[in-house]
Amino acid sequence: MDGFARLSLPQSGASLGWRQRTVKSAIDCVGVGVHSGQRVTLTIRPAAADHGIVFRRTDLNRTIAASFDNVGDTRLCTVLADPADPSVRVGTVEHLMAALSALSIDNALIEVDGPELPILDGSAAPFVFLLDCAGSVEQDAPARVIEVRRTVRVQQGEAWAELRPLGPAARAVQPVLEMDLSIDFAASAIGRQSASLRLTADSFRHEIASARTFAHADEVVQLQAAGLALGGSLDNAIVVDGANILNPGGLRMDAEFARHKLLDAVGDLALAGGRLHGRYVAHRTGHDLNNRLLRALFADAAALRVVTTDPLMQAA
Repeated sequence: MDGFARLSLPQSGASLGWRQRTVKSAIDCVGVGVHSGQRVTLTIRPAAADHGIVFRRTDLNRTIAASFDNVGDTRLCTVLADPADPSVRVGTVEHLMAALSALSIDNALIEVDGPELPILDGSAAPFVFLLDCAGSVEQDAPARVIEVRRTVRVQQGEAWAELRPLGPAARAVQPVLEMDLSIDFAASAIGRQSASLRLTADSFRHEIASARTFAHADEVVQLQAAGLALGGSLDNAIVVDGANILNPGGLRMDAEFARHKLLDAVGDLALAGGRLHGRYVAHRTGHDLNNRLLRALFADAAALRVVTTDPLMQAA
């Protein structure tokens, strides 16, 4: 992404003042990795301007930048991996990335002492709580805004995802990401659902943050037989069996399945390395298509521009 020029807004946009943010203080939590079943400690630390979101495996003393081109696996979750050494991995990053994106945290060092983040309750709500407790602070640097300028699309069978233009970012009070997503599952407990969102901190908190990940009962059995999903339980996932929801408390909200897919998309798109300004529309998408969508966007220089409100660049 460093190869893309940072373009300045016209002078009329100078007063918008999109600035980078980081957490005000460090905060940590302990949980269980959904696949390993192992205890995991996570710490979110402040970072300097232009640092970005970077994960550090404290057990390996290795770091991995949270970037779409560092995604090494998308089969069960979004996994970041060091391109030079794919064994250095951090999995299940999407829920935390979604919370960071929604709360406009551009810079943070995320320390974790194992190969995956804690699943907590299977949603992004606990991460929002942690970030609220840590607080945030504005930094003296312009935010990186990635403006979608023409439609890009990826498709696999009946599943597809698109990023569409919304008009010049210079005309927006803040970068805007509008999202529309639909799903269609054979299990009648899920069926066809849709969810829409104009991403803000408030809309994220109230509409999708607490939507939990989900799985089919037979898939859970197969995964656990293969040594995966060892930390999964009814405390951190919705489990469906045909028309039945096995969780004693049922669902938290209408269309929780579609809302969780939308939450995942927020986290996957946060790996763009900046605040997206555009419209995301998708059907039956998942982590793989979301990552392929970002790769398609950045492969087409005419499909985007990187915008900054840096007054020094405007004066240049």
